[in-house]
Amino acid sequence: MKSFHRLSLVEQTTEHLRGRLRSGQWNGKVPGVVRLCADSNVSQGTIRAALRNLEVEGLLVSGGRCRSRRVAMPVEEGRNRRGLTVGLLLHDARPKGYPKTWPLHLEPMILEIQHALEAAGHQVFFAARSQVDLGHNVSRIRQQIAKTPADAWIVAAGSRDSLEWFAGQPLPSMALFGRTEGLPLARTGPDMVPAVLDATRQLIALGHQRIVLITRSQRRKPMPGNVERAFLDELHGHGIAATDWNLPDWQESPQGFTELLDKLFRIAPPTAMIIDETARYIAALQFLSRMRMVVPEQISLVSADYDNALAWCHPTVSHIKWNMAPVVRRIVHWVAAVQRGREDRQQINYPATFVAGGSIGPLWNR
Repeated sequence: MKSFHRLSLVEQTTEHLRGRLRSGQWNGKVPGVVRLCADSNVSQGTIRAALRNLEVEGLLVSGGRCRSRRVAMPVEEGRNRRGLTVGLLLHDARPKGYPKTWPLHLEPMILEIQHALEAAGHQVFFAARSQVDLGHNVSRIRQQIAKTPADAWIVAAGSRDSLEWFAGQPLPSMALFGRTEGLPLARTGPDMVPAVLDATRQLIALGHQRIVLITRSQRRKPMPGNVERAFLDELHGHGIAATDWNLPDWQESPQGFTELLDKLFRIAPPTAMIIDETARYIAALQFLSRMRMVVPEQISLVSADYDNALAWCHPTVSHIKWNMAPVVRRIVHWVAAVQRGREDRQQINYPATFVAGGSIGPLWNR
């Protein structure tokens, strides 16, 4: 009877990575040690030992010190259909102090997209500079795309100008969020209009008329987007004379946001605010605390985004939620269509819903 051999952790990790290589998941280069550690939940020493094993087997070729290893498997051992190289052009700038190799703005959904595409056999990379880094300048975006070849691009929260440029290129591109109305460009994300309308109607029913919607500049310029137009039309429909005050312009920076709130609360402050992202919702809470204003007794707040950090807030946060899973699946299906040589320009959005919480209440009688 043969003795039972229990695989060591290094051997298990080697086998795991070997399977990913043979499935064709990585093409050209494999991810770095830090990324593989996070994916496999093992130490850097274990990953390095497993990678050395694969080099000895001839499946990987060392790139030298501080360089990525290259895949050296015979083509016939991989998938018959080559995985694609997919570029992600993100919106936000890299936080200060982060190394240049750190992927830009690692939101949970971006990571889900990255992992899902890699699991499908594609190679994913982040553009070196985000759209904020490039000042939303189409010429600079074009130059960056030219310098970083990819089989397909996913553009997160692109401006209207940049999405118009991508729509006019032969390079397969897809918008994740962004204003694609009327453009021949694939798009996915949440349908926010019904949720924002529901939030607005509930606030009006509670007696609020001085309602402010705070959104990014690309949602307001050159003309308000679908969500913003629906919000303004809803105010008009209830006899509220909506102006630029209800959809204010502001400089997108921490200082610019504070200056906006200072301006809004200087004379006739809003009684309710719908704020587009969690970070700015938290910044607004801090501002209101300095103003000694209590939520929801003196002002009602709605977050048009949701993060698990908000679960710790009391009172509970009124927010807009949507399921990221179908969005991720839609992106994977779109890349698969590109891989097969099929043109897919469908704009498929998924419903978002408004969840009323303790951060909204009746109009406070001053």
